[in-house]
This record gives sequence, structure tokens and C-alpha cells, in this order.
Amino acid sequence: MRPYADNDYPANHKPDWKIIAGLWPYLAEYRGRVILAVSMLIMAKVAIVTTPIALKYIVDYLDQNRGADMVLWIPLMLVLAYGALRFGSTLFNIVPTLLEIAMVAGILLVAFNVSYVLAILVSVVVFVVFSIRVTEWRTAFVREANNRDNQSNSRAIDSLLNYETVKYFNNERFEAEQYDEDLDLWEQARLKNRTSMAVLNIGQAFIIGSSMVAIMAMAVREVASGQMTLGDFTMVNAYLIQLFIPLNALGFVYREIRQSLVNVERLFGLLGDKPAIEDAADAKALAITKGDVQFHDVRFSYHQERAILKGVNITIPAGHTIAVVGASGAGKSTLARLLFRFFDVNSGSITIDGQDIRNITQDSLRSAIGVVPQDTVLFNDTLYSNLAYGRPGASEAEIHHAVRQANLDGFIRSLPDGYSTRVGERGLKLSGGEKQRVAIARVLLKNPPLLILDEATSSLDSISEQAILDALNEVTQQRTTLVIAHRLSTVRDADTILVMDEGQIVESGGHNELLAKDGYYARLWLQQQHSDDETSAEN
Repeated sequence: MRPYADNDYPANHKPDWKIIAGLWPYLAEYRGRVILAVSMLIMAKVAIVTTPIALKYIVDYLDQNRGADMVLWIPLMLVLAYGALRFGSTLFNIVPTLLEIAMVAGILLVAFNVSYVLAILVSVVVFVVFSIRVTEWRTAFVREANNRDNQSNSRAIDSLLNYETVKYFNNERFEAEQYDEDLDLWEQARLKNRTSMAVLNIGQAFIIGSSMVAIMAMAVREVASGQMTLGDFTMVNAYLIQLFIPLNALGFVYREIRQSLVNVERLFGLLGDKPAIEDAADAKALAITKGDVQFHDVRFSYHQERAILKGVNITIPAGHTIAVVGASGAGKSTLARLLFRFFDVNSGSITIDGQDIRNITQDSLRSAIGVVPQDTVLFNDTLYSNLAYGRPGASEAEIHHAVRQANLDGFIRSLPDGYSTRVGERGLKLSGGEKQRVAIARVLLKNPPLLILDEATSSLDSISEQAILDALNEVTQQRTTLVIAHRLSTVRDADTILVMDEGQIVESGGHNELLAKDGYYARLWLQQQHSDDETSAEN
């Protein structure tokens, strides 16, 4: 069984060097600092490799002059030099450590013989190969642990955000059991991760310990045979200590870097993905002269197997309100998504004052359109902040005016904290109608020339609905408006009503005109009237 899900980490991972290379552009701004840092690191490594030489001369001078008249300032100068070199050897990094290894090997080759160089190089190669192989082996467990952690967190967040659904179906125990299962998988993944890390640490420590024993045994034999001085032995020992300690840290750094690369792998994957909707290379800002909107033979499908729009032609003259009605799934809301350019049409075009929206910038397009969606989601912030989100630079007076237009001021006055009331995650502390009135106030505050009302009053009671419709009717007189509606009573005053069925416009006209035709619209009207009458009788 694979240690992580295929859909979380694709088989063809981006090579690590490409991920690392992606970081270089972000360092370009600090080129001077990078050069200074590299220079300091090189000087630090030079200091490191010369430190044992100073230690050798101190030991040899003291050993050779025991019992004789000693010039005190010489060892004192050597000690001061040793301290200065030690101080200068404090920055650590991967490349300087490799440079240090090369310099140590060169010094040992000149000062002693090739056997020490070969022993150190063999130790370094074994250490590096072991570290890389084991780290790569355990990378899969790191990915699995990350995946399981994300899975358990997603389960918890999903359950909390949808707590009403959980309670509707009395599934608290089920959700708790699912969360326990996710946590158990996470614990197993973390255990494998920690166990593999222990294997890596033990192996690295064994390689370093064995190498130091072998090399020091070589030095002891040469000191005993007179081929080495006591200072030479001290220098070899100092080199091994200061070489293997950073080498061990190097293994730690590589392990951390490799784990970090796993953590940022998804991030770089996202950075490499192209948005589904992009501005054209020569895209220009939208220039609204009147505000005419036209759909020209628009065809669209979310999936090739099922067409949503089948050659739709709609003209919304500037300042007019066009309502689109029909049964669920007819394609009404898709028109709004295409106009706002969440998707691009498969064929045909949508124009505003003759400008194809695919040839204008998304920022200018969306700045010109205000949307009141069917499902309003609010931020976990104060009511005032959510209202001001429609236009962050708006004054307090402008916000209060939009609130009055949306018939929301009475509700806000009834709250103990007023505008400072926190609305909760996704606005869960407000009713559906209250959230929709906040959405309407926000779009009124934005004050755009084009409006899209997607079931904008679907969650309101009849009294509030009529009050808001009056406000919207006043506002839409000066704007080009597309109204998506299921409740036909809300669009009786529209300039033109378009009736959609299975992705096509089947009827168009005013309310009375469509009733007189006794067609699809008339049947929908009678059905809704009959349903409303039954509801009134039950109440």
C-alpha cells in the first residue's frame, strides 16, 4: 500500500533542484546581502581550518620547551590567535562546510600522508550517501504525515462549519468516530516518521563514531612510532572534532531542508498552475459609455457530456432590467457566472458596450458589476466590517445610507452591540434573510453601473421582500440589471422577462404579455400561485 494518497502527491514530483531554483528570484532583491553573507562564510571556513594549526603550534611549543626558559609572549600570541580564529569561525552552511572538508583534506595531505585524506573522504562519502538515501526513503512518511494531518484538520473544520447538518441527522457520534479514525491514521503516520528519523540519527552517529575511532587509531600508531608529534596528534583530533560536528549538523540541515521541500511542494505546484481565466495579453480596461450588455449566441457547458446553454441571445439595454426565470437547472445562474467571467463561453460572446469581456481586464470588469448572490457568506468579523467590504473606503454616512436602503437599519438598532456585533463563521449568527440584506447593502455601497441579482430576495419574508424590492427598483432605474429569479412575483416589474428551459430562451415579454400567451411562463405562474395559496391556507 502506498504511504500517501495519489491525488495528494502526483507520481511525477517536481525535482528538488527546480523547487530550490524557484527561490532564487526572491533573493535577487537582496543581492548585496547574499554576496556579503557568502564572503563572510568563506572567511569563516578559512578560520576554521587554520584553528587546529594554531593549536598544534601551541602544544608543540609547550611540549618542546618544558623545563627550559620559555619566552612567554610566544604561546600567549598563539593562544590569542587561536581565540581569534575560533571567534571568526562562527556562520555555518552547506556549501562552506563542503569547502571546509576540501581544505582540511588538502592540509592533511600536505602535513601528513594520503591515508588520512582517504579515510576522511571515505567517511564523508559514506555519511552523505547514507543520509541522502535514508532521508529520501523517509520522505514518503513525511508526506503521509502531512496528508493525514490535513485530512484530520479538514474533517474537524468541516464538521464545525456544518454543525447544523450534523445535528439535523443526529450524527455527532458518527463525526466523532470519523475524526478518531483520521487521528489514528495521523498517529500511525507520525510514528513511522519518528521511527525512520531515529534510524537516520542512529546510523549517522555510528558512521561518525566509527570514523573517528579508525582515524584516531591511525594517529596513535604514528605518535607511538615517532612519525607524529604530540601537536600533530592534537591537530588531527581537533580537525576531526570540528569536521564531524558540522558534518553531523549538515545531515540535520539536509533532513530539515528535504522536509521543508515536501512542505512547500504543493505551494510551488500552485504557483506553477495557470489560472483557468486569464487576461488577454492586450487586455484593456472596460470603458462604459452607456452600459448595454449583450449575449451573442452563447454556448457553454461545465462538462462536455452536458450542454448548459444552447445558443442564448440576450440584449439588456442600458438602464433596463431584464429578468430571467425558469425551473431549476435551466441555466439561469450560469448567465451571471459568465457575465462576471468566472468561466469563459465555449462559443459566442458577451459584450458590454460592444467590448468582448474576454478582451478586457478582469479587474475593470468586476469593478463595474455588483452581485447579490443567492447564498451569502460573511466573514467572521463585525457587522460594520462586513458592510464596509462592499467599498472599504466608504464613509460611515455612506454605509448607514446603504443600510437604510436595504431595510437593515431597524435590525441593527435592535442588536445590543449594533454595528459592532460579530456575525460568526460564515455569518452563522444571522438568519438567511438578514445575511441577504447585508449582501444587498454591500452591493448598494459598491454603487456599480451593472447589477446582477441572483435570487436576491429568496430568503426574505413578504414584508421585507417588498420593502427591498422597492429600494432595488429605485436603484435599478439608473443601472443595467440582470435579475435571476425563481419566484416570479419578484420580477413582475422587470422591463422584459426571459423564460429559460433546458438552456434556451423559450419565451420573452412583459408579465401580463406572457400570461396572455398562456405558455410556459403562465404555467409556472399558476403553479407558484397555487403553492402560495396552499401555504397561506395551512398557516
